[in-house]
Amino acid sequence: MTPGLNTHQRLILASASPRRLELLARIGIHPDAIAPTDIDETPLKGELPRALAKRLAIGKAAAAYSLVEPEAVILAADTVVGVGRRILPKAETRAEAEACLRLLSGRSHRVFTGVAVKTEAKSGVRISETRLAFKRLSDTEIAAYLDGGEWQGKAGGYGIQGAAGAFATHLIGSFEGVMGLPLYDTVCLLEGVGYRKKSSHGRT
Repeated sequence: MTPGLNTHQRLILASASPRRLELLARIGIHPDAIAPTDIDETPLKGELPRALAKRLAIGKAAAAYSLVEPEAVILAADTVVGVGRRILPKAETRAEAEACLRLLSGRSHRVFTGVAVKTEAKSGVRISETRLAFKRLSDTEIAAYLDGGEWQGKAGGYGIQGAAGAFATHLIGSFEGVMGLPLYDTVCLLEGVGYRKKSSHGRT
């Protein structure tokens, strides 16, 4: 065994997001369990998008860690869409999603995804920042996107991996970060706490 690597740690994903599971699977990482957390995601007064993404990722990791065995590795993430200093909501209603799309139409914005890991002995956090620009959206395009329902629960009212991918005129940063889990940052953090993924045969 490579020194410093614990091959017996269980990986717990503190998220119920199927997108994050899909992204982890792309790089051969399969969490042993899912432990979604329910923390207050309300921004603090004057809090900026980057700071919110970092605080929520750390908070979710800590909340999940309190629910599982101490030997586990907790992986948590949170995505925040910002236009300047303004934080866009995770759209829960069609009206919220429409307001987000109209704000994003024809302008640039930033997506911040905070990723945090926590073990009994170590913890770490990284922030992925991606800059995007959307084309000017017509009323017809907005209505069609809203009808598709992909906006539900999405930061900024859209999911880049779906139909909204056709809205982006350019993207600088991590596409996976916009989806909800920047893979490079995730791997760096997991390696930093000594986690080693299991092979397809169940061995490390």
